[in-house]
Amino acid sequence: MRTGIRPQRSPQLPAPPRQAGAAALAVTAVVLAAAVCLLAACSATVSSGGHPSPPPAASRPGSTGHVTVPADGHLTWLLTRSALAQLVADPSVRAELQAAQVYEILQPGQRPLTGFAARSVVTFASAAALESAVDAGQVPPGTWGVLYDPEAWSFTPAAEQRDPVLAATQAAAVAHANGLRLIVTPALNLTTVLQPGSSQPRWQQFLDLNLVGNLARVADVIELQAQSLERDSGTYAGFVKAAAAQASDANPVVTVLAGLSTNPPGAPVSSQHLTDAIRATSSTVAGYWLNIPGQGPRCPTCNAPQPGVAIQTLQALG
Repeated sequence: MRTGIRPQRSPQLPAPPRQAGAAALAVTAVVLAAAVCLLAACSATVSSGGHPSPPPAASRPGSTGHVTVPADGHLTWLLTRSALAQLVADPSVRAELQAAQVYEILQPGQRPLTGFAARSVVTFASAAALESAVDAGQVPPGTWGVLYDPEAWSFTPAAEQRDPVLAATQAAAVAHANGLRLIVTPALNLTTVLQPGSSQPRWQQFLDLNLVGNLARVADVIELQAQSLERDSGTYAGFVKAAAAQASDANPVVTVLAGLSTNPPGAPVSSQHLTDAIRATSSTVAGYWLNIPGQGPRCPTCNAPQPGVAIQTLQALG
């Protein structure tokens, strides 16, 4: 069960003896006033510092230690416009998503889905392209944030693949200067550039590099691309929990999401794989990027889209 922050209680003060009269009541009033001031000072200390966009973890509803959990028990969902359109076509899933926080990922120039309230996020695989678009005013008014998706592929410049932290830091400066939040979604395959020749699993290399921790220092939201591990909920949970800890240690107010896919490369997955992965990690992360990819330039080895798997997963969680 997810729990929120327990409300602070004022110090319990002993009642003054009746015979003390007005003097005792005056002393009690002074002590009470001091206690109230002390609590106010503590509250002010908690709310100071950090980026102006996301509130500190201690003040977010449902915050439990390192992670942010919605107070109403609903997970946060990061969805492409296409995925969102497919999911809300199912009435039960639409109701579930309407009760949750949804971030809608848009390609540059793409309009948000009509008829559904979500936070718009424009995605870029290149930090340089992100900065250029923001500086040129090409991000539409009302956009909540921008997403930087560095991967070892042709869409992310080679220089950014070699130093994704520097690229994200520069993107964050531009985003925050323009009132936008930054989501960073580093792919596990960056290890092929940053640590070539290693015989360890990519997820272990990724953790050894502390890439998430370094990126979390400048990000408002960090997403762990763990979907390649979702067929084994134990491995998935082990990676997600370790990476989430690195992120929150580096930036206690960062929001951490994890990746899921209905049709990753390799053997088919079922909704059971996804629900097992969610149940193993939902106390660790605030929510998930639920991918429903199709085969194309950005996912040449993906299987055919499987929106039904995503629908079944959300129905099981409802």
